[in-house]
Amino acid sequence: MEQMNTRVTRSLWRSQRTRKKRYITGFDGLRTLAVIGVIVYHLAPSSMQGGYLGVPIFFLISGYLVTYLLIQEWETHGKVNFLSFYNRRVKRLYPALVTMILGTTAYITLFQRNLLVNIRGTVLTNLVYVYNWFEIHHGQSYFDRFSGESPFTHLWTLSIEGQFYLVWPLVVVGLLLLFRSRVKAAVVLLAAAIASAIAMALLYDPNNLNRVYYGTDTRMFAILIGAAMAFIWPAYKLSGNITRNHRLILDGLGVAALVGTAVLFFTMNGQAASTYRGGMFWFTMLAAVLVATVAHPGSDMNRLLTNKLFSYVGQRSYGIYLYQFPVMIFYESRVQNIGNHPLLNALIEVTLIMVVTEASYRLIESPLRHYQYGQMFTDIRRLIQQPAAHRVTTVLGSVAVLCFVLTAVGFVQQPAAAKPTALQKTITKRQAEAQKQNAAAAKKQKALAKAQAESKKKHDKAVAFSKLSKADQKTAKYYFLTADELTSSKQTPLTAIGDSVLLDDAGDIQKVFPGAVVDGQVGRQAAAMPGVIASINQRGQMAKNVLVNVGTNGNISQDQADQIVQGIGRDHQIFWVTAHVPTREWQNQVNSMIHKTAKKYPNVHVVDWYAAAKDHSSWFVSDHVHPNDHGNRYFTSLIAKTISHQLTK
Repeated sequence: MEQMNTRVTRSLWRSQRTRKKRYITGFDGLRTLAVIGVIVYHLAPSSMQGGYLGVPIFFLISGYLVTYLLIQEWETHGKVNFLSFYNRRVKRLYPALVTMILGTTAYITLFQRNLLVNIRGTVLTNLVYVYNWFEIHHGQSYFDRFSGESPFTHLWTLSIEGQFYLVWPLVVVGLLLLFRSRVKAAVVLLAAAIASAIAMALLYDPNNLNRVYYGTDTRMFAILIGAAMAFIWPAYKLSGNITRNHRLILDGLGVAALVGTAVLFFTMNGQAASTYRGGMFWFTMLAAVLVATVAHPGSDMNRLLTNKLFSYVGQRSYGIYLYQFPVMIFYESRVQNIGNHPLLNALIEVTLIMVVTEASYRLIESPLRHYQYGQMFTDIRRLIQQPAAHRVTTVLGSVAVLCFVLTAVGFVQQPAAAKPTALQKTITKRQAEAQKQNAAAAKKQKALAKAQAESKKKHDKAVAFSKLSKADQKTAKYYFLTADELTSSKQTPLTAIGDSVLLDDAGDIQKVFPGAVVDGQVGRQAAAMPGVIASINQRGQMAKNVLVNVGTNGNISQDQADQIVQGIGRDHQIFWVTAHVPTREWQNQVNSMIHKTAKKYPNVHVVDWYAAAKDHSSWFVSDHVHPNDHGNRYFTSLIAKTISHQLTK
């Protein structure tokens, strides 16, 4: 009888512990905010430059929920069922991931074969959740948004979560066995989180963000902070019966954390050194406060972040995150006027993402999450025998087989290396030519600067066209320049700093500005400019007149614009070329910032390439961004005319 009472008591105790388990609906709200941040960042980085911070929020929630559920299972049953844990994770995550990978690879094989480079490694490392390490060595920067983007880039986060799920039940059980005090276990996890943040700061390299951005060791602090919270702030042990003052404190902290998180979504630049030297860690700590208040049943934050829309989006946030990048990249490769109609195209892309996500949720994720895989062979046999009786399954199975076959074809046809396009070959050739001429140009630049300093008046009288040499007459006609404009340009020392558009035009610029030093790099963004400017200054190659051509590859913040101008110096004349990037959302933001900067600084002048070129599609190659030979004539002409007119005022 006593043994029976003991069993009944234990049963009641376990039943009570089980009843304390609750679905925290506010976490769907947090997932919604996180996925909105990521989506907006990918669609319009100029509108929400910190949207990538949605990822640490996902990590926080995962670390917290998984850890506290494992602790609850241990306390309820005295053990953790590892096989059940892994089975739930695989059934939740794998079907949609495999669907996305097969579908995306099939599309690439059919329509965008230039993305087949490294496809085998990309697919295989994603399937075993080590893609983030593959991406460090093979992928482009997460912030390189202009060309050749991989539709798989965002999956690095899933690899880190997969690695976490693999080892975490063992880690939690080890901590529970090692420490009687939950606080001590939390301290160990927080110490590991701080070590991860320190690793991010120490390994930060502005010329190679991949290592700190994708590395498991440098990004684990968000998961570890969430896990530490689960030891000292488990939702199933928190009471909703608290005093009014305690409720107000929780709500105040939650609202402050929510506002702070939103502000940083708009202000924390993903390429700034401060982001990796503590910024992202402290953002995560702030978000942890928000997660903690939402988890507490006595706080109103859970209710604040609970509604039907948030629940709908939050429950589908995994699928939304999975499918967003392929949809965006494939759509944007087909539509060329995104920069002119960013809002309309963003709405279309979001609609497509939600349609694909909903189809996946209803047809793939939900059914397979509860499917008993032990009966798979029986179901396949039944399907083959009676395909008409299972039409939806037959169609889905046929599509899956087709995608698998196309993926296999992509594997076979993967090129050994990316074949350079005609444009890439041209840019590489012109970059080499510009580098050869830079040494001689630097010497000539000094001579030109000295001559200008000694000259009291640049032009005593207009230069007659007939006075030019035949070679100069030919050059002036080719670039639509007057004799005065060409003469002024040839006598103007110039340093040109920019991206691939500048490189493509380097030869033309150095014909009109013989003393020009050209420093260009494919994919260069505004964040890299301060380092480039410092290097040019150290080499003594910064002329009094500086041409800046950056903005093709991403948006420009006010801080970045200020750093560029101040790095070059107020005693220099800066000529900033506007961007013609109709295929990207940030075109208008970049050009607005350039005009704003010119109004702010009297030594900054606008070379309005966008206004000159926007109605001349025949000036560009197929990407609608890089000028062809004909377009380069107009590009060089505009630069020369603008600089000449400004300097001869």
